[in-house]
Amino acid sequence: MRAAVVGGGVAGAASAIALRRIGWAVTVYEAYADPAGPYGSFVSLASNGLRGLAALGCLPGIQQVGFPVQRQRMWSGGGKLLGDVPRGRRADDPLASVTLNRSDLVSVLRQEALAAGAQIVTGRRIAPDDHALAEVDLVVGVDGIWSAIRHWVDPAAPAPHYAGLYTASGVSDAPWVAGDPSFEPGNFNMTFGRQGAFIHLPAPDGTVWWSAQVVAPIAPDGSLMTIEALQTAFDMEQRVGRILRQARPAITRTLNHVLEPVPVQAGERTVLIGDAAHPVGAGQGASMAIEDAVILARQLCAFDTSGERTAGAGIPKALATFVELRCRRLGKLAKSAASNRDAKTAGPLAALLRDTIMPFTFNRFYERATGWLYDFDPGELPAGKSDRAA
Repeated sequence: MRAAVVGGGVAGAASAIALRRIGWAVTVYEAYADPAGPYGSFVSLASNGLRGLAALGCLPGIQQVGFPVQRQRMWSGGGKLLGDVPRGRRADDPLASVTLNRSDLVSVLRQEALAAGAQIVTGRRIAPDDHALAEVDLVVGVDGIWSAIRHWVDPAAPAPHYAGLYTASGVSDAPWVAGDPSFEPGNFNMTFGRQGAFIHLPAPDGTVWWSAQVVAPIAPDGSLMTIEALQTAFDMEQRVGRILRQARPAITRTLNHVLEPVPVQAGERTVLIGDAAHPVGAGQGASMAIEDAVILARQLCAFDTSGERTAGAGIPKALATFVELRCRRLGKLAKSAASNRDAKTAGPLAALLRDTIMPFTFNRFYERATGWLYDFDPGELPAGKSDRAA
């Protein structure tokens, strides 16, 4: 069986690995020559995403290039501790969250895909009538929130719209303060500011990785999303100001977009995964793409081995089952992501209520509220099948 994976990034590489694990021939077509992503952008993987990486056989490599993050601490703009919980897991789960540069995550997965026998073609955009698709059995669309393949599947599919936030990420050199618990190694810190939320993590090399999500009702031009603009937006948050004053000049900038639920995520021989189908946010984008890749491969394998050769009726049934399996979980996560965005854009009264109530509720109810997300295990893939004839 042959698959064309159209798009790159985490979803593309993870899909290629998963399909090779079940014995498919895979070619990945990436529009950009360098698909690893911009410098300075980082991603955190929670326990559910790490279990997906384990199913792909990639977990040790990812843990090696990232660093573990044990705790998540939430702060008010004035420095009041609002919550302190395990990061991306239950308290009794030994699988610690991992933070790493997005480029490193993609690079490790791409190398694993190549080692598994996938072909990767860079710098090539694929159109619906491209001859490369003529003889494949399956097209996997992983081309992100601005997906073209989404409209191949459904010409009436929704389009992204601006979410009223932009994100800027970067690295700061040694803004450490003795006795400040937010600079303790192994901690993810989120500060709720007046004009958005600010995340920072002390890295093992002595730097601090940070990401700011800034409220901007009208989408700003990229030239306006500067360190100076961030300093103005967080001028009342002293800890954030200290970090930004030590920031390196190179930062990444992204306008945040949201997408209404995609009603059609698969056709007879085409399926969307990752942000092409569900740009969920909430720090779970990469983990959801990894989950998607594993579960899609498991469904294709299940219909293949159940007596319905996937070249016949099996592929459409496998795709329909895959979409059904993912729908409820991803819908629930989308609601959680919307709540997170609302918390970051809270007005003065809502912020006062949040800062008053969270210290009494967040730690107590965190595991109950997030256990369904972090406990998930996408299952295992067959071992050794990538070496068989496809």
